[in-house]
Amino acid sequence: MGKLHRPSAAAPPRLHEGCTRGGYEIPMRTERILITGGAGFLGINLVRYLLARGFAVSILDPCEFSYPERDRVAAILGDVRDRETVRRAARDASAIVHAAAALPLCSAADIHAIDVDGTRNVAAAALELGLSRFVHISSTAVYGVPDHHPLREDDRLDGIGPYGRAKLQAEMVCLEHRARGLTLPILRPKSFVGPERLGVFATLYEWALEGRDFPVLGRGDNRYQLLDVEDLCQAIHLALTREADVVNDTFNVGARDFSTLRDDFQAVLDRAGRGGRVVGVPAAPAVTALRLLERMRLSPLYAWVYETVTQDSFVSIERAEQRLGFRPAHSNRDALVRNFDWYVANRAAVARAPGVTHRTRWRQGALDVIKHVF
Repeated sequence: MGKLHRPSAAAPPRLHEGCTRGGYEIPMRTERILITGGAGFLGINLVRYLLARGFAVSILDPCEFSYPERDRVAAILGDVRDRETVRRAARDASAIVHAAAALPLCSAADIHAIDVDGTRNVAAAALELGLSRFVHISSTAVYGVPDHHPLREDDRLDGIGPYGRAKLQAEMVCLEHRARGLTLPILRPKSFVGPERLGVFATLYEWALEGRDFPVLGRGDNRYQLLDVEDLCQAIHLALTREADVVNDTFNVGARDFSTLRDDFQAVLDRAGRGGRVVGVPAAPAVTALRLLERMRLSPLYAWVYETVTQDSFVSIERAEQRLGFRPAHSNRDALVRNFDWYVANRAAVARAPGVTHRTRWRQGALDVIKHVF
């Protein structure tokens, strides 16, 4: 590996100099990127994306990194809540992508500790060690429940619930470290899907394979933007490689091409070929029932999902397109169908995977009973 970059905080240079191929800059020498949460859904997709572009990769995660790429990755077993572990993991890196986060289904205490305190630990290590940059993966949840569309980066922020509030507080931590001289792009992705993604989407895929109709709250004619994980990896790569003064900002990231929930979910049912149709259900009584089931721990759906899924939800990606050169390659339908095809090919292994992460099939609770109505 070539000599690692140790830029000054005052004038951080580009991560690396290199040639371009297919619209991307390919490093002339190997730089090491540390990915926090690297054993997760985004983590493994980003590992593969960066390895294919000549980077050395380290990951920090409390879970084992058990993928075929294991021998090409420096895997550190640890938690972002542990300052010394974070510093040790970052010591040989030239930049960090901070993707570690607690899911909304976790306890409020864990969400704050991982998403806020963990972000502070990782950003502090990046600043102290003089790393070239720190790419923070935030969320469009920081906008709260919007009253207009599309949402832009300078719109009012109003994190709702433990997850939304923690994501907003984590961004404030990032802004503090940016002000202290760290080049710190903040990416706000829409919900992203693709190979290895399960979680709540497993419900759609299972029902599609069983030939069941799939319910949506309300009519399903609201526009709901998603994002393919490969396109998110593209945005991260651009944030790592473009000039510091270009990337040192906040960027929405989402699909350019998206339709209504009804149309995009129907594409999955059509791919399954079992005759399933998207059907609307009255929103008000369904939301009341889902609130009750969530309190009883009988549903994998959390409030942020069922309280907002009946509304339009999309962001402007113009800043990322104009400043970073971001060009999303996948539509909502592409992303969902690509993820469904991966699910079909890996269904046996998926059924055995434990846990509550985006890479596991969440316990369906009452939904396993309700589905027989459809």
